[in-house]
Amino acid sequence: MRFVHAARATACLAAFSLPVAASAEETGEATIIVTAAARADTAARSMAATPGGTGLVRHSDYADRVPVSLRDVLAFSPGVYLQPRFGQELRISIRGSGLSRGFHMRGLTLLQDGIPINLADDNGDFQELEPAFLDHLEVYRGANALRLGSGTLGGAINGVTPAGDNAKGIYARLDAGSFNMWRGLLSAGFGDDAANAWLALGMDSHDGDRDHAKRDSIRFHGNAGFRLSEGVSTRFYASVNMLDQELPGALTLATALAAPETGNFAGDQARDIDSLRVQNRTSVDLGMARLAAGVFLNAKQLYHPIFQAIDQKSTDRGMFARLDFASGPVEFTLGGDSRWGDIASKRFVNANGRRGAQTFNADQSARTSNLYAELRYQAAEMLTLVAGAIYADGVRRQDQIVPAAVTGQASFDALSPKLGLLASPADGIQLFANYSRSVEFPTFVELAQVAAFVPVREQRTWTMEVGTRGTRGGISWDIAFYRADVTGEMLQFTVAPNIPASTFNAGKTRHQGIEVGLGITATDWLRLRQIWQYSDFAFRGDPQFGNNRLPVVPENLLRTEVRIGSDARHISANIEWVPGGAWADYRNTMRAPGYALLGLAAATSLRPGLDLFLDVRNLANKRAAGDISAVVAANAGSAIYYPVERRAVYGGVRARF
Repeated sequence: MRFVHAARATACLAAFSLPVAASAEETGEATIIVTAAARADTAARSMAATPGGTGLVRHSDYADRVPVSLRDVLAFSPGVYLQPRFGQELRISIRGSGLSRGFHMRGLTLLQDGIPINLADDNGDFQELEPAFLDHLEVYRGANALRLGSGTLGGAINGVTPAGDNAKGIYARLDAGSFNMWRGLLSAGFGDDAANAWLALGMDSHDGDRDHAKRDSIRFHGNAGFRLSEGVSTRFYASVNMLDQELPGALTLATALAAPETGNFAGDQARDIDSLRVQNRTSVDLGMARLAAGVFLNAKQLYHPIFQAIDQKSTDRGMFARLDFASGPVEFTLGGDSRWGDIASKRFVNANGRRGAQTFNADQSARTSNLYAELRYQAAEMLTLVAGAIYADGVRRQDQIVPAAVTGQASFDALSPKLGLLASPADGIQLFANYSRSVEFPTFVELAQVAAFVPVREQRTWTMEVGTRGTRGGISWDIAFYRADVTGEMLQFTVAPNIPASTFNAGKTRHQGIEVGLGITATDWLRLRQIWQYSDFAFRGDPQFGNNRLPVVPENLLRTEVRIGSDARHISANIEWVPGGAWADYRNTMRAPGYALLGLAAATSLRPGLDLFLDVRNLANKRAAGDISAVVAANAGSAIYYPVERRAVYGGVRARF
C-alpha cells in the first residue's frame, strides 16, 4: 500500500510475536515457549466448562511455523476446515459454514480480544486477524460460542493479544523464504498489574507462489491496562492494518493441476484494506459476580478491483456488557452486544485496476444485536447441566443513488435456545452432549444482489452434538459427533431461466460429521498430534438437486505431525491427506482429485533467548486443487479452482531481550 512502500525504505527489522515469560535457562526448556501461560490457562478452564466442541491454540503450538495465514495456526484445531487460496486468502469453515462464499467470510464470528471484527451486517475479512500478534486463539464450534455472543452455524474464533504485565521484554523475529517472502516483527511489553502496556509492529512482503499474487502489509497492535481501584480495571486496545494484495484469481481444474503458478492479470484485480480498530474493556469485581463492559469503533476502507472496482468506506460502532456470577453449584452468565454501521458503497468500471465510470453508489446501514444468557448448575459432583439462549435481531438497509434511486430494507429476529450436559466420570475425562438452535442473518452480499433487496431469509439450524475430551497418561483427545439440520441454507441457485445463479435459500440440508483431535506423548522426545474431519453435507429432497452432496468441503481430511527431539532442538514431519476431493458444484458433475501434502519443520535454540527455525511446505511439490468456489453446474471450462501452495522453504530467527 502507499504506506508500505515508503516504510520499506526505512525499516530494517520490524516485528513482533510474543515476548518470553521465562528464559530457557530458567525453565530448562527451549525458548520457543514465548509467553506467560496464565491467560491461556484461564481460557482453557472456560472451555472445559463448555458442554461441546472447543479448541485452544497457544502461540507455542505454531511458533516454529511461518504463519502465512490462519491456516498455519489452526491446522491442528479439530473441526476447523481451512484451505489456502493464495497469500493470506483462505477458506475458513466450521461444520460447513459459508459454503457458498468463495470470498470473504460468512457463518463465523471473528473476534480479537473479545470484540467482533465482523462488520455490522456480519460480513468479515479474516485477513485482519494476524496470528503472529496473538497470545492464543479460542475456538468455539457451533452454538458453543453462545458466551461470545455468536449464534451462527460455525461458531466463533477469538484471537487474544498479550498484556504488558505477562509479556515483558522485547521480542524480535525475522522470517524469510521462497517467493521473495520476508517478515519483520517487533514487540515490547512492560509494567505491572497496576499499569502496563504492550506494543507490536509487523511488516511483511510476499510475491506469492502464483503470478499476480504479491502482498505487502504493515500492522500495529497495542493495548494498555490500568487498575483504577481495588476490583476495577480497564484496558484500551488499538489496531491498525494496511494491507495490499494482488488477486491471481481462480483457475480451471486442468490449469490448476498443470500450471498452478498461473495468475489472472485481467483487470489488475486486487484487495487493499486500511483499517483502524479502537476499543475499551472495563471490568468490575463484585464479589460473587464480575461485570465487564466496553465500547469499540472499527473504521475500514476497502478498494477491491474485481469484475468492477469496488470502493467502500465503513464505520462500525458497538457496545457490549457481560455479567458472570458464581455461587456454590450455580454459575450464570448474562450478556449482550450491539453493532451498528454505515457503508458508503461505490462501484466503478474496472479500468485495469483503476476507477472508470461510476456504475453504483449506495448508502448502506446495518445493525446486529444479541442478548444471551447461560445457566450452569452442578447437579452432582460429576455432572453439570447447562441451559441457555441467545436472542438476535438485525436490520439491513440500502439507499441506492446510482444508477437509480431505489431503497431496500430487511429486518430479522430469532431466539436460539441451547441445552447441554457435561459429565466427568473420572479424573481427566469429560463426556458432553448438547442440542441447540442457531440462526444466521444474510449480509449485504446476499441481500443486495440487485437494486432492490432480494428475498433471502435467515438460515435456521438445529444441531445435536455428543462427544468426549480428556487426557490420560500421555494421550489427549477431543472427539465430537454432530448433526445439524438446516432450513434455508444460503446457497447458490438458479431461480429462473433469466435470473443468473446467485445466493438464495435452499430447502432442507443436513451437515453431519465427526471432529477428532488426538495427541500422544510417547516419550519426552517423541510426540504425535493428529486431526481427522469427516464431513457429510447433503441436500435433503431438494427440487433441483435431490439428495446431492454439497460442494467445497471434502468428505475426509487427515492431518498428522510427528515430532522427534526436545523443546530446545527438534524436527517434525507432517502430512495433509485428502483421499477424495470435494465436489465442485451442486449438481455433482465434477469433483476435484484427492491429494497428500508433505511438510517438515525444525527448530534449535542457539542460546537462551535466541532460536532458529525452518518450515518446509509441500515437500514433494504436489499439484492439486485445494479450495473451490462452488457453482450450480461445473464443466471443464469452469475457472473455480485454487491450487494448493507450491513447494516453499521458509526460515527465521527469534530473539528475546
